[in-house]
Amino acid sequence: MSDNTLPTVTREPGRWAMLRDMLVLQVKLIVDGIRDFLLVPASLVAAIVSLVDSRDGKPGPQFYQLVAMGKQSERMIDLFSAANNAPESVRREYNLGNLNVDDLVDRVESFVVDEYQKGGVTAQAKDQIDRALDLLRRRRGDTSEASD
Repeated sequence: MSDNTLPTVTREPGRWAMLRDMLVLQVKLIVDGIRDFLLVPASLVAAIVSLVDSRDGKPGPQFYQLVAMGKQSERMIDLFSAANNAPESVRREYNLGNLNVDDLVDRVESFVVDEYQKGGVTAQAKDQIDRALDLLRRRRGDTSEASD
């Protein structure tokens, strides 16, 4: 080794750092689970309210406001931040790139849209859902006019 070459330093977490990371992960898992438990019914209610509150075919903002708050809470929790402390060999081995559930949803959505354009079952289902939402909107309008 020459005098001006620095030795390669591998970053291995110590025993106490790993225990701390494990405890923090447990707390974060609990917080994340509670958040998810609350978001399931809240997102359904917000979506229904957004659909019923639609104007000119555009849903109300309630659902996306909830999604924005959920995204912020996800950043705050930062569930797997302890992965930053993993040895380089582990980080390299488990690097999955940018794969995510949204990619899978996009593929399924493309399939459903293709089926819809062919006039299959999905087209009939969409028509029925649209009729039900229109009926809810009309009923909401009828009740608000009746109460005035």
